[in-house]
Amino acid sequence: MAELFFAPLAIPQRPFAVKISGSPEATVGRLRPVLLLLGIPFLCLAQTDSRIPAEVRYKSGYINPVPKLPDFTSAMLWGIVIADNRLPGYQHAQVEIDRTQLSCRVDGKGVVLNDDRANVRGGLYRRYPWFGTDAHDHIPLAYSKNHRAIILRVGKSPDRVWHFWSASPRVGFPPGHLEGCTVKARVRISRAALLQMGMDYWSNPTIGYGAGAGAGASDWYFPSNDWQDAVFTDIRHH
Repeated sequence: MAELFFAPLAIPQRPFAVKISGSPEATVGRLRPVLLLLGIPFLCLAQTDSRIPAEVRYKSGYINPVPKLPDFTSAMLWGIVIADNRLPGYQHAQVEIDRTQLSCRVDGKGVVLNDDRANVRGGLYRRYPWFGTDAHDHIPLAYSKNHRAIILRVGKSPDRVWHFWSASPRVGFPPGHLEGCTVKARVRISRAALLQMGMDYWSNPTIGYGAGAGAGASDWYFPSNDWQDAVFTDIRHH
């Protein structure tokens, strides 16, 4: 099963009323997480880039405004790769992945939880609608000539979302105060390919699919002849 959890955002289609009790300041404080969560789709719409296909759910980076639950003790990085089938030659679109890494800051110190080279796990998911079901096929991997990078040939299945996550298993956080985590992937993105990185928190390192909570996602990364670092972090800098 995939290491992915998307919490659906239910946006009302007609006006609704909220019964308010107590002071206005207290009410706003209680509603702030809900209002921020509802605002995520509108933020994404406001920052839409024409290079991102319409069916993509989160078109810009965000951090989940609802903090992880205190008893969640593990995390897992993930990535999404798609082909832009609006462009000529999209059949040859691909993304090379040299390395993926998940690190977290605990008591002010960086701790590496996952660090994988030229290896991922993953699956091919429904693209229309976006992740419309958890049913998926195994992700096909190719390798560079020197085997120092894996290649996702997304142009060969442009109607699917290529969703990958760490090859190594989830690891528990060390004891201490968790400030947040950072995902990094060293990638090279060809013409007509796009990539987004993100992360989920999990209640423990071994629990199965369905017990995760999304921490957020990066902005989308676009084609370049050069290698680039695709990064997501939920560590808030003050």
